Amino acid sequence: MTDESNVLDQLISRVDDDGLRSRLAHEVDLLRGSRRFGLVFDRHLPESVRLPDHPIRKGIRVALRDESSTETWVVDRFTDRTREVAVLSGGGGERHVSELIVVREFGEPIYPGLRSVERIENGPADAPWHVVINGENFHALQALRSTHRGKVDLIYIDPPYNTGNDGWIYNDRYVDQNDRAKSSKWLSFMERRLLIAWELLKLTGVIIVAIGDEEHHRLRMLLDQIFGDQNFLADITWQGSGKNDARYTAGGVDYMLVFGRDEASLAASGIRWKERKPGLDRAIEAATIAWSESGHDREIATKLYRSALRSLRSELEPSVFRYDQIDSHGRVFQADNLTSPNRRPNLMYPVYHPVTGRAVPVPANGWRYSADALEQLVAEGRILFGEDESTTPRLKRFLTDQQDRVPYPTFTEPRMPGSRRLESVLGDRRFPNPKDVEVVRRWVGIVSRPDAVVLDFFGGSGTTAEAVMQLNSQDGGTRQAILVTNNEIGATEAKKLRRSGLHPGDQDWESRGVFEYVCRPRISTIVTGERPDGSAYSEGLPANVEMFDLTYLDPGMVRRGHEFESVAPLMWLEGGARGPRIDVVPEAGWALTESYGVLFDADVLAPFAEAVTEAAMSGVPPSVIFVITDSEAEYQQAVERLPIGVETVQLYEDYLSNYTINIAGGAR
Repeated sequence: MTDESNVLDQLISRVDDDGLRSRLAHEVDLLRGSRRFGLVFDRHLPESVRLPDHPIRKGIRVALRDESSTETWVVDRFTDRTREVAVLSGGGGERHVSELIVVREFGEPIYPGLRSVERIENGPADAPWHVVINGENFHALQALRSTHRGKVDLIYIDPPYNTGNDGWIYNDRYVDQNDRAKSSKWLSFMERRLLIAWELLKLTGVIIVAIGDEEHHRLRMLLDQIFGDQNFLADITWQGSGKNDARYTAGGVDYMLVFGRDEASLAASGIRWKERKPGLDRAIEAATIAWSESGHDREIATKLYRSALRSLRSELEPSVFRYDQIDSHGRVFQADNLTSPNRRPNLMYPVYHPVTGRAVPVPANGWRYSADALEQLVAEGRILFGEDESTTPRLKRFLTDQQDRVPYPTFTEPRMPGSRRLESVLGDRRFPNPKDVEVVRRWVGIVSRPDAVVLDFFGGSGTTAEAVMQLNSQDGGTRQAILVTNNEIGATEAKKLRRSGLHPGDQDWESRGVFEYVCRPRISTIVTGERPDGSAYSEGLPANVEMFDLTYLDPGMVRRGHEFESVAPLMWLEGGARGPRIDVVPEAGWALTESYGVLFDADVLAPFAEAVTEAAMSGVPPSVIFVITDSEAEYQQAVERLPIGVETVQLYEDYLSNYTINIAGGAR
């Protein structure tokens, strides 16, 4: 049975000889049935995207805007100089351009730009801006590959679970449970994006992918192949609770597969899978007060501390509550036994009481540590001896040594708070099954440094961006969220709109998409504290955020110098998205901010290099310098004049070669 989106089936269908075509199809089916090892799946044809705002030009592939046909044609010519009626190749006939829409496959070159649709400045001037991009996430990822290769600390994504009921789109069609190739299409869809994600991560970067039962096993194998099974960090099970959880996955279970870009680099960096124990800081504060009020009397301090612990019990993790003693140095500890779990003769050595000088009882299985290790613990004051040698000593486990814990591989959290929170922000329910911002904030906080770049390219309702902004507000961090979402509409809603005569690209259709209807108003409300209807939600969050549409530029317009404004945000992003943006070509021929600089004209290299050097000497060098020239010699001359240590990037004068994106990617 053939599948029209499978590459092999497509090629076989072009064979003219009926007998050969049948034989090839038979042999391919045998090969498919014999695959047994590793993750093997049919790689489907590259996806395509409809570009409603792209101009209709000669040589461009188009389809009918009203979706009455799935066929595509190439514009052969126009009937006259008004370019209002196109003649389509392949028997497409003549069509008015208003009936057509540009279609591009992922293998065709596309020239991306960003158009700002909302800019909210509500945070520190020197903080990085959070960025939301509305557009096809594959193309957005390819644009980010030019600006953020090897710069992302954490990727958190919540892709389609491919349950058959979630209505995700492949090649402009919804994939449902009746599609026999739904898993291979999903794997093709995910592989393209994860390959770019691998390139975006730092060596110390981490990726977290949420998934359900349906594709969990396949996704684990796909991540093993892309990231390497040696970089697997965790498979976290999120067990839901509540009667509504069954609509997520079977049994109310989600998973979060976690991989490092390079586990060895991650381990060496000091970033660990640990988090602060609940209530630990309160316990340490109570012990400090008790030690001070007791006049450094151990017994009195312990009594005061235990009394404080009882009043704090509801705030403390049980393991923290067990640290209930204070030693003669004011350190909080709990006493643990020193017995070895296994009987080993070499651990049956004598230990002497520090006061009486007599040997203490040796545990039946021997000591937990070697003689040298135990001697070191005694010297550090970590062994608790009794009044005399009649009791076996115990190990002091200090609370300050137990500040972090490895998160549990399984945790239980209800999912309804995610829906309730989104409803409280927007005033009504607009998005099915959003992730809980508290859960996402927890995991982002565990693995990301305070200045991390956090990317989510299945942004949906905007939960990850809100989690990052809340975390910054909580701990004073400067994490930057880059969110990529789209303006798709769910399958059920899409059917209703089509019945009413609406189609993608129509204003009323686009107004109901997930970006315009959910993500954008949510983030705006969270930051400003005011809902789109003018009602108050909160006091807002101290954050700067800008939202963009991903645009597809006309090469002719770019070559004539009319599209710098659309390319400028990509350069600003590469410079860290901090401070002002260079949106126009200045008369001086160069521009410089605290974050990045652009040399537009090589003839003014001298004053530009002087300004960059002065900034570097003042302690605020730009993170990157763009030198716009087609001449390698001019670029090298600029590099030699600029301060050592400042990153430089050569951009070509038409900008097209710099940010062209296609299936293979483009290097500058």
